[in-house]
Amino acid sequence: MKISSELIRQIRERTGAGMMDCKKALAECSCDPEKAVELLRKMGVAAAAKRAAREASEGLVEAYVHPGGRMGALVEVNCETDFVARTEAFNSLTRDIAMQVVASEPLVVSRDEMPQELVEKEKEILAAQFADSGKPGQVIEKIVEGKLEKFYKENCLLEQPFIKDQKRSVEEVIKEAAGKFGENVLVRRFSRFRLGQSS
Repeated sequence: MKISSELIRQIRERTGAGMMDCKKALAECSCDPEKAVELLRKMGVAAAAKRAAREASEGLVEAYVHPGGRMGALVEVNCETDFVARTEAFNSLTRDIAMQVVASEPLVVSRDEMPQELVEKEKEILAAQFADSGKPGQVIEKIVEGKLEKFYKENCLLEQPFIKDQKRSVEEVIKEAAGKFGENVLVRRFSRFRLGQSS
């Protein structure tokens, strides 16, 4: 099957994948561009999982101050090489993440950083809300688990919907970027500031 160079170029622009990977994906997907993009994204996520074990000690500390100067954030985003850290695409990613921190007010980067006492307190509050509902214990437990998942999605940076594309999580955006850069990319830490607040 003949795959046009124009179609390969379009897929490459959309995914940032290499030409041979784009051609292979199109061949596997019978030249269906949408299926090829989906396949490449899946491949990128799989490759990102392999890269996650590699050391990421380069990167940037990025600041974002919301117009009006009343709130802002500092984020540290790491990658593997200084070369990637200096690209406009990496700069843009770190700015977007700093903006995300200001707009969405996460408490932690990922759920494994969430203080256990805060999780227990949240469970306690949620269980108390349904204590008088007359529902069986296991049903209340399931409801609490579901609400706790929502709590994580709202308060863990990587699980939040990305401010520029609500259909994707911040983690998905980072993994896609890591696929394009061919390097491990991770958010190390962040601090959020609001005028007049001590923490």
